[in-house]
Amino acid sequence: MLKAKEIRELGLEEVRKRIDEEEDQLRRLHFQHAIAQIENPTLLRRKRRLVARLRTILHEQEKEA
Repeated sequence: MLKAKEIRELGLEEVRKRIDEEEDQLRRLHFQHAIAQIENPTLLRRKRRLVARLRTILHEQEKEA
């Protein structure tokens, strides 16, 4: 799990790429959860929060640029 400090060290394109990857994984988890129970349901919350953290830092970096 990436921390805010680690995310801030990434470039804009890298953050955008990570957002796309994490959102794709989150969609797959939601689908799996709808079909059958997943092993670790807290993973959904962690992924959702990571996407929010990535978007927030992306927005901060875009404001600075």
